[in-house]
Amino acid sequence: MDYFELEKRFHVQVYKRFPVIFVRGRGTRLWDINNKEYIDFLAGIGVVNAGHCNERVVEAIKRQAETLIHVSNLFYNIPQIELSKVLVELSNLDKVFFCNSGAEANEGAIKFVRKWAHKEGREGYIITMENAFHGRTLGALSATPKPKFQEGFKPLVEGFKYIPFNDIEALKENIKGAIAVMLEPIQGEGGIHVAEKEYLKAVRELCDDYNVKLIFDEVQCGMGRVGEFFAYQHYKVEPDIVTLAKALGNGLPIGAIIVREEIAKALDYGDHGTTFGGNPLACSAGLATVEEIKNIKDVKEKGEYFMKQLSKLDFNFIKEVRGLGLMIGLELTFNGSEIVNEMLKRGFIINCTSDKVLRFLPPLIVKKEEIDEMIENLKNVFEEIE
Repeated sequence: MDYFELEKRFHVQVYKRFPVIFVRGRGTRLWDINNKEYIDFLAGIGVVNAGHCNERVVEAIKRQAETLIHVSNLFYNIPQIELSKVLVELSNLDKVFFCNSGAEANEGAIKFVRKWAHKEGREGYIITMENAFHGRTLGALSATPKPKFQEGFKPLVEGFKYIPFNDIEALKENIKGAIAVMLEPIQGEGGIHVAEKEYLKAVRELCDDYNVKLIFDEVQCGMGRVGEFFAYQHYKVEPDIVTLAKALGNGLPIGAIIVREEIAKALDYGDHGTTFGGNPLACSAGLATVEEIKNIKDVKEKGEYFMKQLSKLDFNFIKEVRGLGLMIGLELTFNGSEIVNEMLKRGFIINCTSDKVLRFLPPLIVKKEEIDEMIENLKNVFEEIE
């Protein structure tokens, strides 16, 4: 059976896929339909942080699937309540709303902060950052200042102002009139740009001074990716809203918006909702995933090792290595798509974002030996190019 041809015939062609069909995964490894083995340094774009088919998560899904999969949010379900409690305690915030994806989480955060402002009798815009990526639904897309994503989908949702990232003076010039500042502590799709510690502290102070809410989009950089459960814990700066998705279910679709009490109180019955969000199956996967990630203690150490080894690569077309924890980018002076293809042929999954940045998001359980093996192959590919 020609699955490639079937996909072209029956699936909307919005994905530029690699010519590989995966059928099995375990830990950091994937196997394709021809039983070729790959080491995954992308983790499904930062999703399987606890590793493919993690035993604890698989068992939780099995148990829940045999008991209760869905009831809707017209009724209570225990896994949702338990996961709410866990996330509130980990975040030091107050309330949780569950959805199904990162775009939905960010869309919800936009609605929540607008409703809070409305209750306060305020109008204003939400400030977002150049190079940001918040999702592909229309509201999240409008918060994403990238023409290539927005082209063809106008008119966009109004009420956003874009400013440079890591530029506190730009924020000072624009914060008057804002109701919220929305940013990723580490920009993922934008090319792995890391917020400076003093910058995030200054952002928090400015938001406090002007009664502006601070939203952290941790869809990609959260869930242990940088060595703390939330990236903002590395900075010791707390938001008013944080959004999660990707790794929260370790592969099962689930997103979350965690908010302070005053924002939660601004919402009335019926102001927001979802059919599938927070269903028993997804929340059971989330509970197991959170427990697994809490037990992974060496992310910072492995991230520092990874970046050090990448920095040893001595090629004149390497512009910069940057990142935090196991969220790492290597910027080239040219488009890196061919590098990705060559690494795939060698059995290593990486990707290229912002055209020139090789992105590394391995499962958090990756071993140093696997890092070494990947870098040795990357070095060989670079040598062939040079």
